[in-house]
Amino acid sequence: MIKEEHEVAMLGAPQSQAPVTTTVISIPSETSVPDHIVWSLFNTIFMNSCCLGFVAFAYSVKSRDRKMVGDITGAQSYASTAKCLNIWALVLGIFLTIGSIVLLVFVYRGAYQMSLEMMKNRGY
Repeated sequence: MIKEEHEVAMLGAPQSQAPVTTTVISIPSETSVPDHIVWSLFNTIFMNSCCLGFVAFAYSVKSRDRKMVGDITGAQSYASTAKCLNIWALVLGIFLTIGSIVLLVFVYRGAYQMSLEMMKNRGY
């Protein structure tokens, strides 16, 4: 007899004759509500034009609080408002950044031309 067959023969039948039962637990799936808190924090720190980033951050925190309490409808409402404010803050921030760069280019260009004209009038 092979060693493995001998071990199986020695073990024999299961010790308990109780029937095997299974338990199924159904966990309700929660709808995932994005609270946009990272995006709001980014807009608060970097693109806070008209304080829209800070207001969006406040709505994101409210959305997270509502989600923790279990109020999915309230969380979705606050998250939607935070998303809208984040979009506006991002668009205004990009426009203001581009406008500032364009304004600086024109100011430096005008100052350079003015300095060249002054040097020309003085005879340099």
